[in-house]
Amino acid sequence: MWRSAPCLRASTSKTGARCAMRRGTGLCKSFSRVAVEKNGLVQVHRTFVTTPSRWSSTAAVLKQAADTSSSTNAPVSADLPVSRIDDRQVLVGWDVATWSRYHHIWLRDHCRCSQCFHPITKQRLMNTFEIPPDVKPLHVESKPDGLEVQWPSSKPHTSFFPWSWLRQNSYDPQLIRASTTEKILWGSKILQDPPTVAYEEVMAEDEKGLFKWLSNIDKFGFCFVTGVPPTPEATEELSCRIGFIRETQYGKFWSFTSDLTKGDTAYTTLALGAHTDNTYFTDPCGLQLFHLLSHTDGSGGATLLVDGFYVASILKELHPTAYSLLSRIRVPAHAAGELGSLYTPSPSAGYPVLRHVDGELIEVRWNNDDRSVMNHLEPSEVEEWYDSIRKWYKLLTSADSEYWVQLSPGTAVVVDNHRVLHGRSVFDGKRRMCGAYIGIDEYRSKLAVLSEKFTPDTITRETMSYAGVNGRSVWHPAL
Repeated sequence: MWRSAPCLRASTSKTGARCAMRRGTGLCKSFSRVAVEKNGLVQVHRTFVTTPSRWSSTAAVLKQAADTSSSTNAPVSADLPVSRIDDRQVLVGWDVATWSRYHHIWLRDHCRCSQCFHPITKQRLMNTFEIPPDVKPLHVESKPDGLEVQWPSSKPHTSFFPWSWLRQNSYDPQLIRASTTEKILWGSKILQDPPTVAYEEVMAEDEKGLFKWLSNIDKFGFCFVTGVPPTPEATEELSCRIGFIRETQYGKFWSFTSDLTKGDTAYTTLALGAHTDNTYFTDPCGLQLFHLLSHTDGSGGATLLVDGFYVASILKELHPTAYSLLSRIRVPAHAAGELGSLYTPSPSAGYPVLRHVDGELIEVRWNNDDRSVMNHLEPSEVEEWYDSIRKWYKLLTSADSEYWVQLSPGTAVVVDNHRVLHGRSVFDGKRRMCGAYIGIDEYRSKLAVLSEKFTPDTITRETMSYAGVNGRSVWHPAL
């Protein structure tokens, strides 16, 4: 784990961290679920896992099963979960107090035998709409590795469901709320030890360094790569280690200087405040890679990084009304500096500064320079909205939030454009940058494949020996 500036390590539910700001220190004062204070980072577990205990009383559980089970059930061993059938569901008893219920039609729809699920393509073969609405198993049996279910059919059909998979996907009740992920929020003190990997590690064939790089981006929202040859060719090759480069109106892989060859302020010597790119796109790019190739006959041009999730957590604690407003009010945006293009998002009203899904903050979209006319505000909201973005801006530009770094040739930086805002100071002289956009889906896919390789989940580990086809288990949690 990265050693870094003093801050708090915390665990929160997926509804997000709530922290109070200790002004001037860069620290979060409190989170809803504080773990330990260590090494200077706020570690946020977006979701948490609830796992039932093993048998507290085997005799009691078996007696309960015997009293209520269907005559179609075979006896079960004392060290296995109990299973039985009722009119609409199959019940699985994990321990004396914890039972999961799975509707018959749900189980039939999720059969992963080779007749129902293609083992290579990992796609469903069975026609869901041919399943009788009142389908009911003939028999269920608890096996050492999972639940066996026999279905009525003109041809005998048996489904098998691993215990770990059933536990992971239990919905009545929900036992595991989501896969556990980790986000580390940071302020200006990250400068003491920012996440960094070496170019040789990233480019190595074993992909361990690549996994380290992408894992750092996932946790911190950015990561430096040192020792990169200061050429466009080497930088483009580095970008392609993640995935396909996303082509936009600025080109595919871009190398530019302050000559206004594109109608954007980035192609000038002016200072740029903290912002995210592509607020005028319906789907902004996921990652952005920068590499300073040269800077001659001048000075300035320091790079600014700000953790938008960190600042949002402070805003939520100090100014909850402003946070709510920035999570609700849509902000239109545009890219109109070139005659041959005019970009606006769909819908044209845009998206909120703080975008949530199921109560979880998933994206920060902020570029005041690209903002279009706010003509959709309710009259009663106008002053409140301007007050809210003023509070947001004040926190973004505080010394506690801003991480300034002077890049030099040979050091590239990648930022998660859905989380980390970037900017630069004014400069003079001849400064050449290169870089690329990479789609969020390509990045997430590569990270998932590497996680599968180096840190496989429990279900994959338990099922690969008998259900792994073409290098991937048919019971993989993502399927």
